[in-house]
Amino acid sequence: MWKSATRSLATAALVSAPKLQDVVIIGGGPAGLSLLAALKNSHKTKHLKCTLVEGSNLDPIRDFGMDPPENYTNRVVSLTPKSVEFMQEKIGSWDFINLDRIKFYDGIRAYDGQDNSSRISFDGTTTGSGVLAAMSENINIQSSLISKIEQLNDEIIDEEEDQPAIILDNTKVIDIEDPLNAQHTHSHSDLNEIDPSAGDEALDWPIIKLDNGEALQARLLVGADGYNSPVRKFARIESRGWQYDRWGVVGTIKMQFEDYRALGWQRFLSTGPLAILPLTDDNATFVWSSTPELAELLLKVDEVIFPHLLTAAMTLEEVDLQYIYKTLQNNPNDRSVLEDISWRLSKKDISDLEENYPLPVTELVPGSRARFPLKLSHADTYMAPRIALVGDAAHTIHPLAGQGLNMGQSDVGHLVQALEKGVDRGMDIGSTLVLENYVADAWPSNHMILGACDKLHKIFAVQWTPFVYLRGFGIKTLNSLGYVKDLMVQTISGK
Repeated sequence: MWKSATRSLATAALVSAPKLQDVVIIGGGPAGLSLLAALKNSHKTKHLKCTLVEGSNLDPIRDFGMDPPENYTNRVVSLTPKSVEFMQEKIGSWDFINLDRIKFYDGIRAYDGQDNSSRISFDGTTTGSGVLAAMSENINIQSSLISKIEQLNDEIIDEEEDQPAIILDNTKVIDIEDPLNAQHTHSHSDLNEIDPSAGDEALDWPIIKLDNGEALQARLLVGADGYNSPVRKFARIESRGWQYDRWGVVGTIKMQFEDYRALGWQRFLSTGPLAILPLTDDNATFVWSSTPELAELLLKVDEVIFPHLLTAAMTLEEVDLQYIYKTLQNNPNDRSVLEDISWRLSKKDISDLEENYPLPVTELVPGSRARFPLKLSHADTYMAPRIALVGDAAHTIHPLAGQGLNMGQSDVGHLVQALEKGVDRGMDIGSTLVLENYVADAWPSNHMILGACDKLHKIFAVQWTPFVYLRGFGIKTLNSLGYVKDLMVQTISGK
């Protein structure tokens, strides 16, 4: 008898009943942190018990706010005016952003690598602010969000009325269970011991098991956990799309001097688009979409050669670039290409270079080059009972329009709005009746943006000469239709 009782007590000590939470967010990227901050900043939802779980260590992000590195990191995004406004007004995190590392720019110039005269320009006059977008490091955004969450926690007077936000970093999810279907050790009485008011309602709340031995049971589980989202797989939500057989190479660079024009530049090459976007002072960032073979070469090219290669790729004819690539494939450290690039650039008209192209690139920040595969994916829906998806867990997009993070911010805004309505009406925030409003608002617009970017990529990938001429005619025509361009800018910026 005593042996049996001892064994039962030991088992009970090893198994802890799950902690009931209103919202559990998996993923500490910009989307997950934005959702947590927005929920705790809203007077309608700040009473909810919210926990965010992140597998990595967030201390470097916290440290960024106090002591940012001298050079820019290579994960940089373009924020639309709508996203900036959301961070200012709905979340309140903009007060904590490091503005010294934010670059507002006024326009973008895009042109065809097969025909440099085929150009289109966009500017921010139609957004009402005169600004097209703002460049920011991901870490700057995340740091501001964590600072805002910590401020909100510090301001809590009554923890019974306003629940503090909990962030569990360095904590991995090891399993997600459906208590109605899975065999687990937690009985109905265990749940009632934690929160008697929950009653039978909590029986269908998903259980999230963590590697620290804890378990959480969520009224609403939100997947902000990226392209390979375990939350999406748990909910059995299908995600459809394809790989582009292209890689994005990114890095931080120095320009010849600070460009007073405050412009972003994009050239559609046969291998994929190349964008150079401004940062503060003489800093800039680049995103070079390329074939797998070229992407591998771009990572190997000598750091002294690489800036000149970037300048050449934004300026020279494709036939010239193919010759340079071939030389570097034989030897990525062959500095004889520097003379070749200089000679070819000398044939260009100086006034044309100054007016229609970005400034020369002078330096690659050491260690800043990286690559990632390009893909498109879109979940069939963003919800299931007690499940919601945001950010890359719901969709991934080609970076040519810089919409990835902005779509995630839009998801968060729509989800918070749906949850606020649910709270106002006294509804269960994990119910499909509440979450359907989120999907109805977020999914169609995201689908439109995904489709537009995919078609742009495919249009500029075609190199058949008659089609190139037709494409150039279309670009020039579109560039002359100011009202159409204004509509495009307003749609993307949300203004």
